[in-house]
Amino acid sequence: MGTIYITQDDAFIGKTDERIHVKADKKQLLDVPFIKVDGLVILGRANFSPALVNELLTRKIPLSFLTSTGKYLGRLEPELTKNIFVRKAQWSITENSAKTIHIVRGFIRGKLKNYRNLIQLRNRQDNQEKLEKSITQIESIIDSLEQKNNIDSLRGLEGAGSAIYFSCFNLLIKNNNFEFITRNRRPPTDPVNSLLSLSYALLRHDVQSAVNIVGFDPYLGYLHVPHYGRPALALDLMEEFRPLVADAVVLNVINNKKLTPNDFITEPLSNAVSLTKESLKIFLRLYEEKKQSKFKHPVLNKQCTYQEAFEIQTRLLAKYMMEETNQYPPLIIKK
Repeated sequence: MGTIYITQDDAFIGKTDERIHVKADKKQLLDVPFIKVDGLVILGRANFSPALVNELLTRKIPLSFLTSTGKYLGRLEPELTKNIFVRKAQWSITENSAKTIHIVRGFIRGKLKNYRNLIQLRNRQDNQEKLEKSITQIESIIDSLEQKNNIDSLRGLEGAGSAIYFSCFNLLIKNNNFEFITRNRRPPTDPVNSLLSLSYALLRHDVQSAVNIVGFDPYLGYLHVPHYGRPALALDLMEEFRPLVADAVVLNVINNKKLTPNDFITEPLSNAVSLTKESLKIFLRLYEEKKQSKFKHPVLNKQCTYQEAFEIQTRLLAKYMMEETNQYPPLIIKK
């Protein structure tokens, strides 16, 4: 089952014995055992019982809240794991230390190489000068990562690489009914940005869950500047997964015509664009399918799902911080 997504407004989520059930309008929508549930995400409004909350906390199943348009609101967190040694190692690493710079380089290298690989795949299908130029520019940035020895400079390279990627993102789209001009959010004002924002919010839920399982403090990160209430480490670890999971789902939905422009609605005051209720269910199903799809992990040299990879990468980071390994290997998948 993996993650359960609740999209029905005013649905009731409860617990009966060892099972979680969801009802709406006096009809049962879902009835599954807790043992099959990795997480619970509510999009919009829903009610839930105290018994459900108690069970989720006991089983360490995270509950995240998003608006119906996919904006992240917050989450109910189980108690952190008792592995104080992971958090002690995490807090002992100072900004701009050799370890911090190595970690940040890894996050950025993983993200940019996965960006490059995604663009290369599209370029092999339809060679274009803009794509060729973007590949060369991103490769140049990747090569220059080793020359930067402070976090701010590395952040600048990450920003430059992301700008290049999104400057050619429209060329990755093979459906004339959709167009991407520039990245916008808070709120997203076109269908493509709406899907990107939603997929990033879902990815954040999954990666932050892995961070908590391993025992990290999610609010102390290295690439992302700490802000009150922002899970910087989860956002750090998300970076290499953005093109692999989130962007891949968005492009799959658009290029394979799983959705049409008619599947989106626009809020009249804010111009925020979001999916209709039925279309949201389609997107969530495809996102979950992507998470459960398997690939060969390049470091472990074995098959795993992306859902498992969230935790694998987090544990590899913990091993590096605790000096059990001499490097952090970002997840890089060749297309």
